Amino acid sequence: MGTDGGVRCMLMRGGTSKGAYFLAEDLPADPAARDDLLLRIMGSPDARQIDGIGGAHPLTSKVAVISRSARPDADVDYLFLQVGVGEATVSDRQNCGNLLAGVGPFAVERGLAAASPVRIHMVNSASLAAASFPGADGVVDYEGDTAIAGVPGTAAAVVLDFAGTEGSATGALLPTGNAADVIEGITVTCIDNGMPVVVVPAAEFGRTGYETVAELEADAGLGQRVRALRLAAGRLMGLGDVSAATVPKISLIAAPADGGTICTRTFIPVRVHDSIGVLGAVSVVTALLLDGTAGRDLAAVKPGQARFDIEHPTGHVEVEVEVDQASRPPAVIRSGVVRTARKLFDGTVFPRRSR
Repeated sequence: MGTDGGVRCMLMRGGTSKGAYFLAEDLPADPAARDDLLLRIMGSPDARQIDGIGGAHPLTSKVAVISRSARPDADVDYLFLQVGVGEATVSDRQNCGNLLAGVGPFAVERGLAAASPVRIHMVNSASLAAASFPGADGVVDYEGDTAIAGVPGTAAAVVLDFAGTEGSATGALLPTGNAADVIEGITVTCIDNGMPVVVVPAAEFGRTGYETVAELEADAGLGQRVRALRLAAGRLMGLGDVSAATVPKISLIAAPADGGTICTRTFIPVRVHDSIGVLGAVSVVTALLLDGTAGRDLAAVKPGQARFDIEHPTGHVEVEVEVDQASRPPAVIRSGVVRTARKLFDGTVFPRRSR
């Protein structure tokens, strides 16, 4: 922190999220002090985050903390922190694949990596990703013709590649050991390929899966059932009491309505995602590739297919997943996705005073 109380910060849009990116050395080393500072920077707890730089929504109240990595197989360490909006909470219990899209460019801009590709150690799950994007000699080119649903305009493509499921949050592709479970009277699949997700055919809740975000958020009865399912599934997935956590996500699925592979509506965990998280999409697709999973018959999957089109409330996202079905248990060979990122602001942010 600077002598004037300001903190060096870069605000970036990563995928369909927006967050504050910091060098770890610019934040307190003590997690409690760091989290207190981030709450004051983001303006939490306050539904509008009016006294901070948060955007009054979980998708815009995110933080990436970056440092040079000590691992020989990584250039940088990336710690993701989800900052509560109306609650004074900071959670490190999940990854964020959207903010991940900005980590490589940020690392190059801050001199932690020379150029693309940047090898990234995702601290939250102890897993690895590689980010490829245009630029050279320490300069990132954010301009490009790639469009992603949920983001106006175009930007340069950021290609993210993930290897296997080592270091997933739950430690297993199928955390309960089953391809399908009946939880709270609902047939689901609990999956974790980078993001713990409970995949649920929307019909299990008596819904179509094509409802709008506003319709789902206004459905109080559905919200209560989703919360009960999430709490029970969290325990079965080895995550313990998830009442104050942001994982697992609940993703409702339905047959594709617009030429894609599957249609999704995702709770994150209370609000409904305007699109779908990158790693959440990867986990949903992975579930659809395994034998005996809930709602697999709803998906339009062809033999040997490796690229999948996921429909969500604001459009589509394409992900790549390859699974070795012959291994026991099944194993993920690789996953990948194309996102975009853009630098919005680089400078100094000033937190409100500590109470």
